[in-house]
Amino acid sequence: MTDNFAKLKKYNFWNKEILNLGFIRNEYVSKINNYLSNRLIKVLTGQRRTGKSYILRQIMKHLTETGVSARNILYINKEFTDFDFIENSTDLDEIIKLYIEKIKPKGKIYLFIDEIQNISSWEKTINSYSQDYTREYEIFITGSNSELLSGELSAFLSGRYVEFQILPFSYIEYISFFNLENSKQNFLQYINSGGLPELFNLQNEETKRHYVSAVKDTILFRDVIQRYRVKDAKLLEDIFLFLINNASNLISITNIVKYFKGRNRKTNYETVANYIGYLKNSFLVHQAEKYNISGKETLAGTYKYYINDLSYKNYLYPGFSYGVGYKLENIVYLQLINMGFNVYVGYLRNKEVDFAAIKNGKIIYIQVAYIMPTEETFNREYSSLKSIKDNFPKIVVSLDDIMFEDYEGIKHIQAWNLQEFILSYNF
Repeated sequence: MTDNFAKLKKYNFWNKEILNLGFIRNEYVSKINNYLSNRLIKVLTGQRRTGKSYILRQIMKHLTETGVSARNILYINKEFTDFDFIENSTDLDEIIKLYIEKIKPKGKIYLFIDEIQNISSWEKTINSYSQDYTREYEIFITGSNSELLSGELSAFLSGRYVEFQILPFSYIEYISFFNLENSKQNFLQYINSGGLPELFNLQNEETKRHYVSAVKDTILFRDVIQRYRVKDAKLLEDIFLFLINNASNLISITNIVKYFKGRNRKTNYETVANYIGYLKNSFLVHQAEKYNISGKETLAGTYKYYINDLSYKNYLYPGFSYGVGYKLENIVYLQLINMGFNVYVGYLRNKEVDFAAIKNGKIIYIQVAYIMPTEETFNREYSSLKSIKDNFPKIVVSLDDIMFEDYEGIKHIQAWNLQEFILSYNF
C-alpha cells in the first residue's frame, strides 16, 4: 500500500507545478475545454506517439489555472512500469480510493487515466465513478486502439462520453512549432517529413528513420499482433505497405487478395479484411467510403485508404512510386478529419470527387491536384465538381504558385491556405 502511494505521488502534481507540457496544442485543448464541467467521459483516442499524454497534462494545467486544486487531480499512466500493479478494474478502484484516503481532496475529483486499454475490465470502474451520485467526478481517459471506442466504450457507457481523435501535428502546428511563415516551401517540407511530434526534436535523417521504424514496430506488435494474436506478422506488415503505396487509390479487399495471390502468398478475403481492420483500429490507416452525391448514401465495395502520418512513407518506404500529388491528397484527408468532418469519396454519374466532407449537415466538395499546368489538366480537375448542382462549396486544392480565379462557382485554393479557407465557412 505504501509503495503504491509513493508511485502515485511520484507522477502527480499535488505539491508541485505541472511540468513537461510540451508544445501546447491549442486546437485540441480548446476543443476539450468546451466539454468541461459535466459528467461526460472525455476520451482521447489515436495512434501511439501522437501526444495524447501531453494534451492530458495541458488540460490538467488549464484546470489548475482556473482554480482547481492540483490535489483534486489524479493522474495514472499505464505506459509507465511503475503502474504495472494496476492490472484490472479492481486494482484501479483500489488505487483511486487510496488517493482519496491519503490526499483527502475537497469537492470535485478529476481522474486522468492514460492508455486505459492496458487495464483489464477498466470500463467497470470508469462507469461506476462516472455515475457516482454521492460525489462528483470528471473523467479523462486515453487509448491507442479504436476498439476502445467502437466496442467497449459504446457498450458499457451507453453514449455518456465524447471522443477526441488526436492526430499527428498538422501543417499549422508544424509551422507554429518552428515559428515559420505559411508558404509553399514550408508546406512541401512538412509533407516530405511528417507530423509525429518527436520527429521535430531529432536532428538527422537516419535518426528519424530509426524512430519512425520503432514507432511502427511498436504499434504493430503491441496494438495488433499481441492484441489480436495475428498468425502471419509478415503479411500484416506487407498489407500495411500495400495500403501506403496505394493511398488515395480506390481499391477493394478482393483486389488486395488477388495482388498477394499473384505473388504466391497464401491468404483469403477474411484474413485480409481482418488485418486491415486491425490496422484501422490501431489508427495506422484510415478508410474513406464512397458516397453517392445524388442519393446521399454510402456505397460499399471499394474504398480509399490514407495513412495516419506521411512519415511512414517518407522514412520507411521512399523507394516506391508515390507522387507529391498523392501525398497532398493524404494530407488534405487528415486535415479534414482533424477539423471534425466525416470524409467520403464523392461519386456522381461515374465521376469521382476526391472528397465529400460532411459536418453538421453541410458539405464541402474538394478535388485535389498536384499542379494544373495546362488547360487540359485544369478542365479535368474541375469537371467532376462542375457536375454537382447543389449550392455547397466546391474547391480545387493544388500546389500551383498562382491563384486561379473562380470558375463556374468553383474556387481554387493553394494547399497551404486550405485550413484558413475552411474556417471562413460556418460549418
